[in-house]
Amino acid sequence: MRSVRLEAVGSLTMRDVERPNAGPGELIVRVLAAGICGSDRHMFKGEYPTAIPVTLGHEFCGLVEEVGDGVSAFTGGELVTIDPNIACGSCPACRRGRPNLCECLTAIGVTRDGGFAEHVAVPSSQAFMLPADLDPVHGAFCEPLACCIHAIDKARIRPGDTVAIQGGGVIGLLMVQLARLAGAGEVILITRQLSRREAALRLGATHAFDPAAADTVALVRERTQGGADVVIECAGVPETLQTGVRMARRGGAFVLFGVTPAGLEVPVLPFDLLVNEVEIRPAYLNPFTHSRAAAMVASGALELNSLVTKTIGLEDVAEVVGSAPLSGEIKVIVRP
Repeated sequence: MRSVRLEAVGSLTMRDVERPNAGPGELIVRVLAAGICGSDRHMFKGEYPTAIPVTLGHEFCGLVEEVGDGVSAFTGGELVTIDPNIACGSCPACRRGRPNLCECLTAIGVTRDGGFAEHVAVPSSQAFMLPADLDPVHGAFCEPLACCIHAIDKARIRPGDTVAIQGGGVIGLLMVQLARLAGAGEVILITRQLSRREAALRLGATHAFDPAAADTVALVRERTQGGADVVIECAGVPETLQTGVRMARRGGAFVLFGVTPAGLEVPVLPFDLLVNEVEIRPAYLNPFTHSRAAAMVASGALELNSLVTKTIGLEDVAEVVGSAPLSGEIKVIVRP
Protein backbone atom coordinates (compact mmCIF):
# COMPACT_ATOMS: atom_id res chain seq x y z
CA MET A 1 0.00 0.00 0.00
CA ARG A 2 1.03 3.65 -0.35
CA SER A 3 2.14 5.59 2.71
CA VAL A 4 3.64 9.06 3.27
CA ARG A 5 6.63 8.63 5.59
CA LEU A 6 8.59 11.18 7.57
CA GLU A 7 12.04 9.61 7.21
CA ALA A 8 14.10 12.46 8.67
CA VAL A 9 13.57 16.08 9.59
CA GLY A 10 12.78 17.79 6.30
CA SER A 11 12.36 14.51 4.42
CA LEU A 12 8.82 13.34 3.65
CA THR A 13 8.36 10.66 0.98
CA MET A 14 5.57 8.48 -0.38
CA ARG A 15 6.56 4.81 -0.16
CA ASP A 16 5.07 1.43 -0.97
CA VAL A 17 4.91 -0.41 2.35
CA GLU A 18 3.33 -3.61 3.59
CA ARG A 19 -0.33 -3.34 4.56
CA PRO A 20 -0.69 -3.76 8.34
CA ASN A 21 -2.56 -6.66 9.91
CA ALA A 22 -4.88 -6.29 12.88
CA GLY A 23 -3.28 -7.40 16.14
CA PRO A 24 -5.28 -8.27 19.25
CA GLY A 25 -7.60 -5.40 20.13
CA GLU A 26 -6.87 -3.58 16.89
CA LEU A 27 -8.74 -2.49 13.78
CA ILE A 28 -7.50 -2.00 10.24
CA VAL A 29 -9.08 1.15 8.87
CA ARG A 30 -9.16 2.03 5.19
CA VAL A 31 -8.53 5.77 5.20
CA LEU A 32 -11.13 7.77 3.27
CA ALA A 33 -10.13 11.31 4.28
CA ALA A 34 -7.31 12.83 6.32
CA GLY A 35 -6.62 16.44 7.21
CA ILE A 36 -3.26 18.18 7.02
CA CYS A 37 -2.59 19.93 10.32
CA GLY A 38 -0.16 22.69 11.24
CA SER A 39 1.43 20.18 13.61
CA ASP A 40 2.38 18.05 10.59
CA ARG A 41 4.41 21.01 9.32
CA HIS A 42 5.99 21.43 12.77
CA MET A 43 6.98 17.74 12.78
CA PHE A 44 8.38 18.02 9.24
CA LYS A 45 10.60 20.90 10.40
CA GLY A 46 11.65 19.19 13.64
CA GLU A 47 9.74 21.68 15.81
CA TYR A 48 7.47 19.10 17.46
CA PRO A 49 8.63 15.81 18.99
CA THR A 50 7.85 12.73 16.92
CA ALA A 51 9.16 9.25 16.17
CA ILE A 52 11.16 8.95 12.98
CA PRO A 53 10.56 7.18 10.67
CA VAL A 54 6.77 7.35 10.92
CA THR A 55 3.72 7.75 8.70
CA LEU A 56 2.17 11.12 9.49
CA GLY A 57 -1.54 11.94 9.63
CA HIS A 58 -3.49 12.20 12.89
CA GLU A 59 -6.78 13.68 11.61
CA PHE A 60 -8.57 10.97 9.66
CA CYS A 61 -11.75 9.04 9.03
CA GLY A 62 -12.28 5.69 7.33
CA LEU A 63 -13.96 2.31 7.09
CA VAL A 64 -13.20 -0.63 9.36
CA GLU A 65 -11.88 -3.39 7.09
CA GLU A 66 -10.43 -5.88 9.57
CA VAL A 67 -11.14 -6.65 13.22
CA GLY A 68 -8.53 -8.15 15.54
CA ASP A 69 -9.00 -10.76 18.23
CA GLY A 70 -10.80 -9.58 21.33
CA VAL A 71 -12.71 -6.76 19.60
CA SER A 72 -16.47 -6.91 20.08
CA ALA A 73 -17.59 -3.33 19.43
CA PHE A 74 -16.90 -3.52 15.68
CA THR A 75 -17.63 -6.18 13.08
CA GLY A 76 -16.36 -4.47 9.92
CA GLY A 77 -17.77 -1.90 7.53
CA GLU A 78 -18.33 0.84 10.10
CA LEU A 79 -17.39 4.44 9.33
CA VAL A 80 -15.14 5.63 12.15
CA THR A 81 -13.17 8.61 13.34
CA ILE A 82 -10.00 7.98 15.32
CA ASP A 83 -8.77 9.67 18.48
CA PRO A 84 -5.02 9.55 17.83
CA ASN A 85 -3.92 10.21 21.42
CA ILE A 86 -3.30 7.00 23.37
CA ALA A 87 -2.85 7.39 27.14
CA CYS A 88 -1.35 4.65 29.31
CA GLY A 89 -4.13 4.79 31.91
CA SER A 90 -1.82 4.09 34.85
CA CYS A 91 0.59 7.04 35.30
CA PRO A 92 -0.17 9.72 37.92
CA ALA A 93 -1.70 12.09 35.34
CA CYS A 94 -3.99 9.38 33.96
CA ARG A 95 -5.03 8.38 37.48
CA ARG A 96 -5.98 12.00 38.13
CA GLY A 97 -8.21 11.97 35.04
CA ARG A 98 -5.81 14.01 32.88
CA PRO A 99 -5.02 11.63 29.98
CA ASN A 100 -3.80 14.48 27.76
CA LEU A 101 -0.94 14.94 30.24
CA CYS A 102 -0.05 11.23 30.26
CA GLU A 103 3.64 10.65 30.95
CA CYS A 104 3.69 7.80 28.41
CA LEU A 105 1.43 9.34 25.77
CA THR A 106 1.71 7.94 22.26
CA ALA A 107 -0.12 9.24 19.22
CA ILE A 108 -1.19 7.82 15.89
CA GLY A 109 0.46 9.85 13.15
CA VAL A 110 3.08 11.18 15.57
CA THR A 111 4.81 8.32 17.38
CA ARG A 112 3.14 5.45 15.51
CA ASP A 113 2.00 5.16 11.90
CA GLY A 114 -0.93 7.35 10.97
CA GLY A 115 -3.50 8.22 8.35
CA PHE A 116 -1.49 9.52 5.39
CA ALA A 117 -1.75 6.01 3.99
CA GLU A 118 -4.27 3.72 2.37
CA HIS A 119 -4.68 1.64 5.55
CA VAL A 120 -3.77 2.13 9.20
CA ALA A 121 -3.83 -0.10 12.30
CA VAL A 122 -5.46 1.49 15.36
CA PRO A 123 -6.50 0.28 18.82
CA SER A 124 -10.25 -0.32 18.76
CA SER A 125 -10.57 1.81 21.90
CA GLN A 126 -9.55 4.85 19.85
CA ALA A 127 -12.31 4.42 17.23
CA PHE A 128 -15.65 6.24 17.39
CA MET A 129 -18.51 5.34 15.08
CA LEU A 130 -20.03 7.87 12.69
CA PRO A 131 -23.25 7.67 10.63
CA ALA A 132 -22.71 5.50 7.57
CA ASP A 133 -23.95 8.25 5.23
CA LEU A 134 -21.71 10.99 6.66
CA ASP A 135 -19.28 12.66 4.26
CA PRO A 136 -15.86 11.23 5.27
CA VAL A 137 -14.34 14.68 4.76
CA HIS A 138 -16.50 15.90 7.64
CA GLY A 139 -15.30 12.94 9.70
CA ALA A 140 -11.72 14.12 9.25
CA PHE A 141 -12.61 17.27 11.22
CA CYS A 142 -13.39 15.33 14.41
CA GLU A 143 -9.84 15.38 15.78
CA PRO A 144 -9.18 19.14 15.47
CA LEU A 145 -12.72 19.81 16.64
CA ALA A 146 -12.18 17.64 19.73
CA CYS A 147 -9.14 19.76 20.63
CA CYS A 148 -11.17 22.93 20.09
CA ILE A 149 -13.92 21.64 22.37
CA HIS A 150 -11.34 21.14 25.12
CA ALA A 151 -10.26 24.78 24.68
CA ILE A 152 -13.89 25.94 24.81
CA ASP A 153 -14.34 23.94 28.01
CA LYS A 154 -11.30 25.69 29.48
CA ALA A 155 -12.60 29.09 28.30
CA ARG A 156 -15.80 28.72 30.35
CA ILE A 157 -17.72 31.09 28.08
CA ARG A 158 -20.92 32.43 29.62
CA PRO A 159 -23.97 33.64 27.68
CA GLY A 160 -23.33 37.19 26.52
CA ASP A 161 -19.54 37.08 26.95
CA THR A 162 -17.24 38.81 24.50
CA VAL A 163 -14.68 36.46 22.94
CA ALA A 164 -11.62 37.45 20.91
CA ILE A 165 -10.00 34.76 18.75
CA GLN A 166 -6.47 35.21 17.40
CA GLY A 167 -5.76 33.29 14.20
CA GLY A 168 -8.05 32.67 11.27
CA GLY A 169 -7.02 29.20 10.13
CA VAL A 170 -9.25 26.17 10.46
CA ILE A 171 -8.88 26.20 14.25
CA GLY A 172 -9.84 29.85 14.56
CA LEU A 173 -12.86 29.37 12.31
CA LEU A 174 -14.01 26.34 14.28
CA MET A 175 -13.58 28.37 17.48
CA VAL A 176 -15.77 31.13 16.03
CA GLN A 177 -18.60 28.66 15.57
CA LEU A 178 -18.12 26.99 18.95
CA ALA A 179 -17.99 30.34 20.77
CA ARG A 180 -21.31 31.36 19.25
CA LEU A 181 -22.84 27.99 20.11
CA ALA A 182 -21.56 28.49 23.68
CA GLY A 183 -23.56 31.72 23.89
CA ALA A 184 -20.96 34.43 23.26
CA GLY A 185 -22.62 37.76 22.55
CA GLU A 186 -19.73 39.10 20.50
CA VAL A 187 -17.01 37.13 18.71
CA ILE A 188 -14.04 39.04 17.32
CA LEU A 189 -11.64 37.28 14.97
CA ILE A 190 -8.15 38.69 14.43
CA THR A 191 -6.24 37.53 11.37
CA ARG A 192 -4.27 39.11 8.56
CA GLN A 193 -5.88 37.40 5.57
CA LEU A 194 -8.96 39.13 4.17
CA SER A 195 -10.48 35.87 2.91
CA ARG A 196 -10.33 34.41 6.42
CA ARG A 197 -11.86 37.52 7.96
CA GLU A 198 -14.69 37.31 5.45
CA ALA A 199 -15.15 33.61 6.22
CA ALA A 200 -15.29 34.37 9.94
CA LEU A 201 -18.06 36.91 9.45
CA ARG A 202 -20.06 34.37 7.42
CA LEU A 203 -19.58 31.79 10.17
CA GLY A 204 -20.82 33.94 13.02
CA ALA A 205 -18.12 36.43 14.02
CA THR A 206 -19.49 39.86 14.81
CA HIS A 207 -16.23 41.62 13.93
CA ALA A 208 -12.99 40.74 12.15
CA PHE A 209 -9.83 42.82 12.45
CA ASP A 210 -6.51 42.86 10.58
CA PRO A 211 -3.61 43.05 13.07
CA ALA A 212 -1.35 44.47 10.36
CA ALA A 213 -3.65 47.44 9.77
CA ALA A 214 -4.41 48.60 13.30
CA ASP A 215 -3.65 48.22 16.99
CA THR A 216 -5.90 45.25 17.69
CA VAL A 217 -5.40 45.49 21.46
CA ALA A 218 -6.83 49.01 21.37
CA LEU A 219 -9.62 47.97 18.99
CA VAL A 220 -10.70 45.06 21.17
CA ARG A 221 -10.53 47.13 24.36
CA GLU A 222 -12.59 49.89 22.75
CA ARG A 223 -15.13 47.49 21.30
CA THR A 224 -15.53 45.55 24.56
CA GLN A 225 -15.23 48.50 26.96
CA GLY A 226 -12.06 47.34 28.64
CA GLY A 227 -11.16 43.99 27.09
CA ALA A 228 -12.63 40.66 26.08
CA ASP A 229 -14.00 38.28 28.70
CA VAL A 230 -12.12 35.48 26.94
CA VAL A 231 -9.22 35.55 24.47
CA ILE A 232 -8.41 32.33 22.61
CA GLU A 233 -4.96 32.22 20.99
CA CYS A 234 -4.93 29.95 17.92
CA ALA A 235 -1.93 31.22 15.97
CA GLY A 236 1.03 29.97 17.98
CA VAL A 237 3.33 32.93 17.27
CA PRO A 238 5.08 35.24 19.77
CA GLU A 239 3.16 38.40 18.90
CA THR A 240 -0.26 36.84 19.51
CA LEU A 241 0.89 35.45 22.85
CA GLN A 242 2.05 38.91 23.89
CA THR A 243 -0.95 40.87 22.61
CA GLY A 244 -3.51 38.27 23.63
CA VAL A 245 -3.03 38.65 27.38
CA ARG A 246 -3.40 42.42 26.93
CA MET A 247 -6.71 42.01 25.09
CA ALA A 248 -8.34 40.30 28.06
CA ARG A 249 -10.26 42.46 30.52
CA ARG A 250 -9.25 42.65 34.16
CA GLY A 251 -10.25 39.30 35.62
CA GLY A 252 -10.61 37.81 32.14
CA ALA A 253 -9.14 34.63 30.68
CA PHE A 254 -6.47 33.95 28.08
CA VAL A 255 -6.69 30.45 26.57
CA LEU A 256 -3.38 29.30 25.12
CA PHE A 257 -4.13 26.88 22.29
CA GLY A 258 -1.83 27.57 19.31
CA VAL A 259 1.19 25.29 19.00
CA THR A 260 4.52 27.11 19.06
CA PRO A 261 7.87 25.54 18.15
CA ALA A 262 9.34 23.67 21.12
CA GLY A 263 11.82 25.84 23.00
CA LEU A 264 10.35 29.18 21.92
CA GLU A 265 10.52 31.81 24.68
CA VAL A 266 8.13 34.77 24.86
CA PRO A 267 8.60 37.64 27.35
CA VAL A 268 5.64 38.47 29.60
CA LEU A 269 4.94 41.15 32.20
CA PRO A 270 4.16 39.29 35.43
CA PHE A 271 3.14 42.50 37.24
CA ASP A 272 0.41 43.18 34.67
CA LEU A 273 -0.87 39.61 34.95
CA LEU A 274 -0.88 39.92 38.73
CA VAL A 275 -2.72 43.22 39.12
CA ASN A 276 -5.21 42.40 36.34
CA GLU A 277 -5.71 38.79 37.47
CA VAL A 278 -5.77 37.56 33.88
CA GLU A 279 -6.03 33.78 34.01
CA ILE A 280 -3.81 31.89 31.58
CA ARG A 281 -5.45 28.58 30.71
CA PRO A 282 -3.49 26.28 28.39
CA ALA A 283 -5.60 23.76 26.46
CA TYR A 284 -3.66 20.74 25.19
CA LEU A 285 -5.09 17.93 23.06
CA ASN A 286 -8.51 16.38 23.55
CA PRO A 287 -9.16 14.72 26.93
CA PHE A 288 -12.56 12.97 26.80
CA THR A 289 -13.80 15.23 23.98
CA HIS A 290 -13.45 13.09 20.85
CA SER A 291 -16.86 11.46 21.26
CA ARG A 292 -18.44 14.89 21.68
CA ALA A 293 -16.73 16.08 18.50
CA ALA A 294 -18.04 13.04 16.61
CA ALA A 295 -21.55 13.78 17.86
CA MET A 296 -21.31 17.42 16.79
CA VAL A 297 -20.06 16.52 13.33
CA ALA A 298 -22.79 13.90 12.94
CA SER A 299 -25.45 16.43 14.00
CA GLY A 300 -24.51 18.91 11.29
CA ALA A 301 -24.24 21.73 13.86
CA LEU A 302 -21.10 23.13 12.24
CA GLU A 303 -20.38 24.50 8.77
CA LEU A 304 -17.44 22.45 7.51
CA ASN A 305 -17.65 22.46 3.71
CA SER A 306 -16.48 26.06 3.42
CA LEU A 307 -13.39 25.23 5.51
CA VAL A 308 -12.01 22.82 2.89
CA THR A 309 -9.63 24.70 0.62
CA LYS A 310 -8.71 21.78 -1.61
CA THR A 311 -8.49 18.00 -1.79
CA ILE A 312 -5.28 16.19 -2.79
CA GLY A 313 -3.96 12.65 -3.17
CA LEU A 314 -1.17 10.97 -1.22
CA GLU A 315 1.29 11.86 -3.96
CA ASP A 316 0.89 15.58 -3.17
CA VAL A 317 1.17 15.41 0.62
CA ALA A 318 4.95 15.90 0.82
CA GLU A 319 4.81 19.09 -1.24
CA VAL A 320 1.95 20.58 0.79
CA VAL A 321 3.38 19.69 4.22
CA GLY A 322 6.85 20.83 3.21
CA SER A 323 5.63 24.26 2.09
CA ALA A 324 4.17 27.21 3.94
CA PRO A 325 0.36 27.46 3.80
CA LEU A 326 -0.83 29.20 0.66
CA SER A 327 -2.70 32.49 0.89
CA GLY A 328 -6.33 31.72 1.68
CA GLU A 329 -5.59 28.14 2.71
CA ILE A 330 -7.80 26.85 5.51
CA LYS A 331 -7.86 23.03 5.43
CA VAL A 332 -6.30 20.67 2.90
CA ILE A 333 -7.86 17.21 2.86
CA VAL A 334 -6.05 14.10 1.65
CA ARG A 335 -8.14 11.45 -0.12
CA PRO A 336 -5.99 8.29 -0.44
